[in-house]
Amino acid sequence: MWLNHNSSGEKWKVRPDGVDKVTGKLRYLTDITFPNMLYGRVLRSGVPHARIKSIDITAAVLLPGVEAVLTHEDIPGLNGFGISTPDQPVFAHEVVRFEGDAVAAVAAISEDIAKQALALIQVDYEQLPIIDTPEKALAAKAPQLHETGNVLHQTEYVRGDIEEAFSECVHIVEETYTTPRQMHTYLETEGGIFVFDKERLIVYAPTQHGYKDRMQLSRILNMTEESIRVVSSPIGGSFGGKDELNCQPYGALLAIYCGKPVKMHYSRWESVVAGLKRHPMKVMMKTGIDDKGKILAHQVQILSDTGAYSTLGGPVLNFATEHAMGPYQIANVEVKGKAVYTNNGVSGEFRGFGGNQVIFALEGQIDRLAEKAKIEAWELRKTNLRKHDDLGPLGQRIVPTKGPDQVWEAIKQSSLWKKRKQKVTGELPWIKRGIGVSMAMHGSGLGYGIPDYGGGTIRLNAKGQIEVAFGHEEFGQGLLATLEILLMEHFQCAKEDISIVIGDTDLVPSSGSSTASRTTNMVWQSLNRLKKPFLTSLFNVVSEKTGYRKDTLKTGKGGVWSSDQGEEKLVMTFLELMKIGGSFEETTNFHYPVTPDPIMGGHYLYTSTSVIAEVEVNVLTGMVVVKKVDHAVAAGPVVNPMGYLGQIEGGGIMALGFTLTEDSVMKAGNYITKNLDSYLIPTIYDVPEDHGVLAIQELPENDSFGPRGVGEVGSVALAPAIIAAVKDATGVWITELPIKPELLIRPFEGESVEVGGDYGFKSECE
Repeated sequence: MWLNHNSSGEKWKVRPDGVDKVTGKLRYLTDITFPNMLYGRVLRSGVPHARIKSIDITAAVLLPGVEAVLTHEDIPGLNGFGISTPDQPVFAHEVVRFEGDAVAAVAAISEDIAKQALALIQVDYEQLPIIDTPEKALAAKAPQLHETGNVLHQTEYVRGDIEEAFSECVHIVEETYTTPRQMHTYLETEGGIFVFDKERLIVYAPTQHGYKDRMQLSRILNMTEESIRVVSSPIGGSFGGKDELNCQPYGALLAIYCGKPVKMHYSRWESVVAGLKRHPMKVMMKTGIDDKGKILAHQVQILSDTGAYSTLGGPVLNFATEHAMGPYQIANVEVKGKAVYTNNGVSGEFRGFGGNQVIFALEGQIDRLAEKAKIEAWELRKTNLRKHDDLGPLGQRIVPTKGPDQVWEAIKQSSLWKKRKQKVTGELPWIKRGIGVSMAMHGSGLGYGIPDYGGGTIRLNAKGQIEVAFGHEEFGQGLLATLEILLMEHFQCAKEDISIVIGDTDLVPSSGSSTASRTTNMVWQSLNRLKKPFLTSLFNVVSEKTGYRKDTLKTGKGGVWSSDQGEEKLVMTFLELMKIGGSFEETTNFHYPVTPDPIMGGHYLYTSTSVIAEVEVNVLTGMVVVKKVDHAVAAGPVVNPMGYLGQIEGGGIMALGFTLTEDSVMKAGNYITKNLDSYLIPTIYDVPEDHGVLAIQELPENDSFGPRGVGEVGSVALAPAIIAAVKDATGVWITELPIKPELLIRPFEGESVEVGGDYGFKSECE
């Protein structure tokens, strides 16, 4: 169905946190204050690669109002952090490897004094050669940035005989694609409050996995995990950028050292310099087809710039390797990848997780092959689509899916479909219009080889409410609304009858990371596991106390109802039931569905999408305006229509920036872009006038895994659709993102046009 307010009916729910957000009542973690609170700041190296000869903190320590100045010597445990490998030092002490490396941290009674203290710290550096591209890092005599070398991770997947297959191809396309260092640009930059009291540390900081932060902090602080509490919701945006530690080690160390609460909140400059970005990739593809359009051979090389430290550079490369074949069945494949250390800013987790980069390249290959072979591009895709019960991209067993076929067919419902072959020009002769289509398949969950556990708890609380507790976080994606809808559907109760607890390691079980489009599926599976034993225990007590047969009982508004003798009657309120029987608590723990085949990174569940986009290109300026976008998405039942629509639209807008404007420009290891005034994120002015979402809810008959998350799938396939539309409008193939407008500037054909005051441009002030 086309998803909107009307088509969703009663399932269209206002977000439970929506009113507090728009009225400013909701307090984000960085809004919190405490009495006697200090302000923490971090000294960044400011140089991309250097040896530290000495650090002199004397003047900073003596500055009135300064209560702590810490360096590597003050770390009681491990001087390192990182989700996969703890190779990023909390404080650099021998070598700095990028300009955002932390050298020292201060706590003071005011932010101004903390800033002054940083300026008084003297660090003597010996400059070292800067490696600012993966190619330089791989050179024979390149300086080694880590003891293990400059290659963080390598992948290789081969099937069939690639050379023999290419010899049989009628048409071959070989091209190199490059993608940008995109910034998360969340509204709330990294920050938090850190409180140490009676041997217990409380961390109020944005994160996508509180338990994982607790584990990493315990290693750094040499404390037990149980002595650390992490409160991680609500969060003002993340998109993957806050899944890794950021300010938490510094705030925690300062709070423990001073014995007072410490607040930290990165400026946008510090967020840019020290924060994570999307991995810039260079993707080289060689793809060949026979005379009927069947792909016979596909060869891929991926070069990923992970920056100075690993964080999730390895898993991102695994994901890119897996998705380099897309939703197509290809007999002969060779994919090789390298994630390489450089002295650039650290790359990490980002919505799409490496899929966006290779899908842009792959769909470009398909369109080029179609043009070369004079085959309709959408039909060429159909010729090569995987069957519903085929093995996965890496040869692993997966849950059978009809998703690729469904979205291939569904996108034809878009009003743009019939316009594809109509050459529609703009009102002015230098405005060219074009339409492009693309598709993708995207893995859900973390993939094979990464702990992907889940779980939750249900109980009756002291107020007589059905309460659920999950170790997930709300960072704007709509988790609270999704849980509210699921609980009301499962138990047919009122909003007042439920309570949701998330994002506090003292109050919730470990449910795994709120990432990888997994959370909706995980809470859905958890509730399905918890519902039966929970209701059984409730109904046993109600039946015993009231005499009503258990098979006539059900939950509803306010409590337990009976339909005995054909009349529904409230027989016991939840509060009465809690007072009689207690909390009736039930807990479940399980692992996200995973392929039984031991292929690193391979997924078991997938979503599919197709996208059609219409653009206008001004060939005088090279500027591209996306006029309309339609997404078809096969992700199972829609739980939260407003959230589903928001995720696809939001992912699309993020892909718009990835395609047209966004790049954190670096030169010689230093960010040129250090604020949003020189980083062009899409605004409401740039958003397509019409963005349709067609949700395909049907799953195969034996698929019991329920709804898949859609947090990423809306972002992965729009770039190639826009690129195809630009080609349709101008005849220019784009291989580097974001699009450089100068590549699209060209003479326009037609009669001369008299131009008055209106040149066809919109004023930024309009």
